[in-house]
Amino acid sequence: MRIDIITVLPELLKSPFEASILKRAIEKGLVEVHFHNLRDYTDKSYNQVDDYQFGGGAGMVLMIEPIDKCITALKASRTYDEIIYMTPDGETLNQKMANGMSLLKNVIILCGHYKGVDQRVRDTLITREISIGDYVLSGGELGAAILCDTVIRLIPGVLNNETSALTDTFQDNLLAPPVYTRPSEYKGMKVPEVLLSGNFPKIEKWREDQAMERTEKLRPDLLG
Repeated sequence: MRIDIITVLPELLKSPFEASILKRAIEKGLVEVHFHNLRDYTDKSYNQVDDYQFGGGAGMVLMIEPIDKCITALKASRTYDEIIYMTPDGETLNQKMANGMSLLKNVIILCGHYKGVDQRVRDTLITREISIGDYVLSGGELGAAILCDTVIRLIPGVLNNETSALTDTFQDNLLAPPVYTRPSEYKGMKVPEVLLSGNFPKIEKWREDQAMERTEKLRPDLLG
């Protein structure tokens, strides 16, 4: 998979991809992540990429011209499956969406900033709009990093244990069951005996029951 991220703050985005699972995925050649500074695609003085909104009002708006130039340059080299705009009013990211996106080959992610982007960008260049929740960030960079993390970890070969991602919370519209590790007893708190029994069918049944119980208690909306 190749991911191209368009941003006015590439320095804000780089660190999440320089450690842990994302770094290993890049080093293994399972994913390419490229950052494109929007200011490299403007002819305006002082590398300007934003302007006041027509009709008045507070907040600057990212202009269509540099965004169009950047996307056009990228599309000249390859075909993209999705051109995504990170925005609070997009469809909310969930596990099902991440599963589907992990099968894509080439993706562009546009990070909004300031008051957002010229609506003509959304009308003519964007194929999908995604939100990470019902709240507003200073820009789309952190949302883009979350989206990438969610998707990249699902690519075959990224995780050492291929079944790990399949048992994550939300994969079956259920929350994950409780997990424990050594020691089996700490300050009087004991690990459930069933997990120490070695009876794997019984353990699996316990996990299924726990997942259902936690979901009914904490997120009953998932069962609806």
